[in-house]
Amino acid sequence: MESSQTREVTGTLDALRAEALTWITDDPDKSDRDELYRLLDALPATEAELADRFAGRLEFGTAGLRGPLRAGPNGMNRAVVRAAAAGLVHWLDAKGSRGPVVVGYDARHRSREFATETARVVTGSGRRALVMPGPLPTPVTAFAVTSLDAAAAVQVTASHNPPQDNGYKVYLGRELGGELGAGAQIVPPADTEIEQAITDLGPLSEIPLGDGGEILDEDIVERYLDAIVSVVDPDDPKRLAAVATPMHGVGGGTLVEAMKRAGFGAPVLVPEQAAPDPDFPTVAFPNPEEPGALDLLTALAAEEGADVALALDPDADRCSVAVPTGDTWRRLTGNEVGVLLADHWMRKGHGGVYATTIVSTTQLKAMCAARGFGYEETLTGFKWLARADANLAFAFEEALGYCVAPGLLRDKDGISAALVISEIAAGQAAKLSTLADRLDELAEEFGVYETGQLSIRVDDLSEIASCMTRLRATRPTELLDEQVTAWVDRLPEADVVAIDTANARVVARPSGTEPKLKVYLEVREDAGDDLGEARGRARASIAALRAEVAGLLGVPH
Repeated sequence: MESSQTREVTGTLDALRAEALTWITDDPDKSDRDELYRLLDALPATEAELADRFAGRLEFGTAGLRGPLRAGPNGMNRAVVRAAAAGLVHWLDAKGSRGPVVVGYDARHRSREFATETARVVTGSGRRALVMPGPLPTPVTAFAVTSLDAAAAVQVTASHNPPQDNGYKVYLGRELGGELGAGAQIVPPADTEIEQAITDLGPLSEIPLGDGGEILDEDIVERYLDAIVSVVDPDDPKRLAAVATPMHGVGGGTLVEAMKRAGFGAPVLVPEQAAPDPDFPTVAFPNPEEPGALDLLTALAAEEGADVALALDPDADRCSVAVPTGDTWRRLTGNEVGVLLADHWMRKGHGGVYATTIVSTTQLKAMCAARGFGYEETLTGFKWLARADANLAFAFEEALGYCVAPGLLRDKDGISAALVISEIAAGQAAKLSTLADRLDELAEEFGVYETGQLSIRVDDLSEIASCMTRLRATRPTELLDEQVTAWVDRLPEADVVAIDTANARVVARPSGTEPKLKVYLEVREDAGDDLGEARGRARASIAALRAEVAGLLGVPH
């Protein structure tokens, strides 16, 4: 006799098989259908894999879509992209915006295919699709949405995610973005409204498809280059020895051309990483923040005797900077680069508001207060920074994102940031000085701001919720033997807790892209008469703060 447990297992498999077959009948891509058929044929051994692919649909959020390349609703594939594009154009129709949609893409696996699918949905809806002339940096698409007066733009990219991933970013034009959001990524409620439009779709086979859209010529790239090169002062020193890497991404050619046009000359590119390669063969993880990611770059910098080393992430919207320190090279933190850029812009007389996020250094706040500039602090993400103020002069986040020209594009841009860092480095080199020396000068003026992180990766997402609950319940009155001066809990707006003392800050939040709890730490020390000793004290304080916060959360440090 068949047991109840056997019947339950059989019923689960039958339901999973039926769900997969229903999806297959509506999937427009033969290779994706075949991939699912192979999993079905291998049941029950493939039950866990199949169940994961049908655990839910990849949801459209404020970062658009991002996920593994695989068939099924919980992955990046043509079916999911077709639904996302249809949901977007239905939402644009409902909002009464009839302008074209710009479609850009990078060099990741299937990016061009997904861009073409998007364009066919856009043209099938009766709207113009303006497709980028080839794989190009995300900032070019962000620039194009306002430059071409489009209703919206899509960039097919997974940024610095692993090679098996892809994604889908959405930007709004002036009509729907408004004064603060023209050319910026979407924010609520647009994301939930687009998600609802996707949910309300009928069968994918009923979505009308048109042609592949209008392929833009290289003029859009020329216009972008002319715009960002204009941020560099033609009268400032330009003599600079620079090396760079696009990290197997799409930013190499654009960066080289921008540097040449700005007068710096072409940087020497890391040869192994110069050409786009969706497999990212020389790095374990194509993120400039990851340990070892800049090893080839700094080796080349030492060999070339460079003044500065620049690294773009694969879609070129972020920039990492390394500097010589004696016989070695040191990667600057995103906070250090942000402070250097802000300081330079202030000294250049760029008036307006300077913005950063709640997880970035508070040094910018001190600089703005001392120098009489406006200051704003936002939630994490450039979608919020872009909207910080109508008179935005500069914005940065500690995760290597910088917006040096908000009037040109309202998003982070690694290439224009690289130009301005090069301008600073060349100016320092002309004085026989370095970027590190300028950071020392700023520390002597404002104090040492040492930052760090406590990152807790989990297998069970409920562990993150437990940690946040524990922190809220504990609510410490002291950190590092200093009285807590501010406690800010941003629920329900955001799952973020910020704790301040006179000389320390702790910000805890779940990661938006990974199964991690991220805790951002900062301490401030007066420089005193010995900057080296002050830095040593600050590093020791960060280590102590990390241990103290780990104790509050009940996790190892």
